[in-house]
Amino acid sequence: MSARFDWPALLRAGVQGLGLRPAEFWALTPVELRLMLGEGRGARPMARAGLEALLAAFPDETGDVGDG
Repeated sequence: MSARFDWPALLRAGVQGLGLRPAEFWALTPVELRLMLGEGRGARPMARAGLEALLAAFPDETGDVGDG
């Protein structure tokens, strides 16, 4: 079953909240609108320290024919 959009609420958010004109709102894709509304913000990218911790926990093995 596909998700249904609450178009009146989305239109209000776009026109009143973001200050878009109706034509600008209807020209957006749902993904663009979600981005403008601040939805879908994921976790922050991994910092160098996080990468180094993963490398220490799971080091690459060397010398094996199956490596890489």
